[in-house]
Amino acid sequence: MIKSMTGFGRCEVMEGERKFTVEMKSVNHRYLDVNIKMPKKLNFFEAAIRAELKNFIQRGKVDIFITYEDFSEGNVSIKYNKETAAVYVQYLKQMAEDFGLDNDVRVSSLSRYPEVFSMEEMTEDEDELWKALQKALTGAAEAFVETRIKEGENLRSDLISKLDAMLGHVEFITERSPQIIDEYKKKLIDKVQDLLGDAKVDETRLLMEVTVFADKVCVDEELVRLRSHIEATKAELLKGGSVGRKLDFIAQEMNREANTILSKTTDLEVSNRAIELKTEIEKVREQIQNIE
Repeated sequence: MIKSMTGFGRCEVMEGERKFTVEMKSVNHRYLDVNIKMPKKLNFFEAAIRAELKNFIQRGKVDIFITYEDFSEGNVSIKYNKETAAVYVQYLKQMAEDFGLDNDVRVSSLSRYPEVFSMEEMTEDEDELWKALQKALTGAAEAFVETRIKEGENLRSDLISKLDAMLGHVEFITERSPQIIDEYKKKLIDKVQDLLGDAKVDETRLLMEVTVFADKVCVDEELVRLRSHIEATKAELLKGGSVGRKLDFIAQEMNREANTILSKTTDLEVSNRAIELKTEIEKVREQIQNIE
C-alpha cells in the first residue's frame, strides 16, 4: 500500500480516574521529524513514545499533542514541614526580643507562612500510566495511518493516470521521430533540385547529410530510458511500501531525459509533446513529495 505523508489521528482513553487524549497530524518532510507536546509529568515517557511511533511512521513532520487529566481525589497529600515552622518561630522570638514586642505568634498565623504546609502529588505507578498512554497513542497512530493510507490510494490512482498520459507522449514521439528524418530528406532533395535543376543529385553526399541530421536529432536512447523510468514508477506504486524517496529520484531522471529530448528536437510537434512531458513530470514530482 502507498501512504501519504499527510494525516490526522485522535484517540481518548479513560482508565479509572485517568484520561489520556492524543492527537497527531503531519505534513510531508524529507525525514521523520516528530515534535511532542505533553505535560511535564509525562516527559520521562518521551523516548518510549518515539520508539512506539516508529512502528507506524517512517517519514513526515509529525506534531503530537498529549493531554492528561486525573480526576481522583486522593492523588494529593498535605505535608507539614516542622523544621521550617521551627525556624520561623525562632526568628519571630528574636524579633520580639530585639524590638521589645509581644510575641503573639499563633498556630493559625504561622501556618500561613510559606512552606510550613506544602501540597505534594502522590507517586503514581509508571507502568499503569504507560499502559494507558500507550493505548491512547496506539489508537491515535492507527487512525493516523488509516487517513494516510486512504490519501495514499488517491495519490497512487492520480499518479498512475499521469504516468499513462506520459507514456502516450512517449509513444507519439517514438512514432514521429522516423517521420522527421523522412521529411528532412524530402525537403533536402527538393531544395537541392531547386538549386541544381535537372543536374544529377549526389546521392552519397545527400545520404551523408541525412545521416548527420538523423544522428543529431536521434532521441531513441532517451525514449527507452524514459519509458523504463515510467514503468518502474508504476511498478513501485503498485508494489507499495515506503517508496517516496526512490520515486523522487526516478522523477528527477525522467525530467533529465525530457530536457534532452526537448533540446535535440527541431520538430514543432515533438517539441510540444516534450513540453507536455515536462509539465506532467513536474506534476508527478509534486505528488511524489507527499508519499511516505
